[in-house]
Amino acid sequence: MIKATFADVAREARVGLATVERVLNARGNVSPPLVERVLVAARKLGYGRQFPERYRGTIRIEVVMVRPDTAFFARLNLAFARIAASLDRSILVHRTFLDENKPASLAHHIANPGFRRSGLIVAAPDHPDVQASLWAARDAGVSVVRIVSKSDSEDGLPFVGIDNYAVGRTAAFYMSKMLKARSGSLVALCHSGAYHVHRERIGGFSDYLQEHANPAHSFSLVMHGMDEEMLSATLFEETLSRQPDIIGIYNAGGANAAIASVLERHGLGGRVMWVGHELTEDTKRYLKDGLMDIALDQAPEIQARRALDTVLRQLGIIDVEVSTEPVRFLTIVSENV
Repeated sequence: MIKATFADVAREARVGLATVERVLNARGNVSPPLVERVLVAARKLGYGRQFPERYRGTIRIEVVMVRPDTAFFARLNLAFARIAASLDRSILVHRTFLDENKPASLAHHIANPGFRRSGLIVAAPDHPDVQASLWAARDAGVSVVRIVSKSDSEDGLPFVGIDNYAVGRTAAFYMSKMLKARSGSLVALCHSGAYHVHRERIGGFSDYLQEHANPAHSFSLVMHGMDEEMLSATLFEETLSRQPDIIGIYNAGGANAAIASVLERHGLGGRVMWVGHELTEDTKRYLKDGLMDIALDQAPEIQARRALDTVLRQLGIIDVEVSTEPVRFLTIVSENV
């Protein structure tokens, strides 16, 4: 393989040879945008010299997430941190947590981050202000990727995540099969209607049950617990008091501790089938104790890796193909936990 030269880098970055020389020899007096273009071009061409220390973090990728208190986003955050530690020193992954209940503020940060960035990975509610800010960032030349949840409409932005409609259908498939001989009510719990991910999961769950109707089963209620443990537990308690014939619950959100506490308090472990999400130390215990029947895990580590690879590919820093297929989710039961 022929080694790239300053002239090759200059052509790729669309700058003068003198600019490349000043950047790669750390002579300064070059604007940050041009420094970034030169470094990206050099990485793309496989320019072998180690970049000067002064350019550490010049190519910045921001990851915007919500709810660091939840098990899923804690895993996703840790995955980004681990991957970031393995990247070249010129690439910095900056992780930002924002309030999901303030979409206007979230949109404002996306549009006005206060620092330069080359890439943006976002897990956020589906909201018009957020969508508009993502389009604006893309139009300004930032490589934008949605992760975990996307917009209802085809917005032209790459998406990395599982097939959430399919995961909802999968929950209904197992529940309808395993409860085939029993009669009673099925209910669901999710965060709210703010996330496309939850609308898809509940839609898939409901559609499957309608398409494979069992006269002995009724799907009667979707509770919106905002992934808050106390609220979710209260809603489930109230629902049980009104509908003592519940035989199955699908938790499409993150309030697993709430479901577990209610099932334990009423001695319903093994009597009410529970399909939930994410494999954590808590859900492992619920599965082993017979409280939870199935955990559907959406592999946040794989999502983080693929999202970063998508950005790096768009920036030209890597040239390997990155899959655009949905990330495969895992079905975990007590026997394979």
